[in-house]
Amino acid sequence: MTAERDLTTLLRAAQPVVAHREVVLVTVPADAAARLPALATVTEDEGVTVVLARADAERLGLPIGWIGTWITLRVHSALEAVGLTAATSSALARAGISCNVLAGFHHDHLLVPHDRADDALGILRTLGG
Repeated sequence: MTAERDLTTLLRAAQPVVAHREVVLVTVPADAAARLPALATVTEDEGVTVVLARADAERLGLPIGWIGTWITLRVHSALEAVGLTAATSSALARAGISCNVLAGFHHDHLLVPHDRADDALGILRTLGG
């Protein structure tokens, strides 16, 4: 599958879907991160941020603050593509919805507040016209 670079095409083909209904972010020391059922990790100077399914975090007794929903844009976006993150996050910002973005090799993933997930999906589905 060829990665798409054109912003108009990316937005039309985005196909946003809920990948994980309830996720949380926790930060742990690097040696602890490997033992967690992570959906994603980000290594920072302060520790490792781990994205977990809420149920896993609760089962492990980890502190839960923010609860989000993980939305995946199913379009295969090129890493060199310009504007997809800006277009999606700006549209959500106009609606007062925070958005944290994770970029994978094939897709972009958006973490939005759980209680605004349906609103976010609706907005994202209209971006392509």
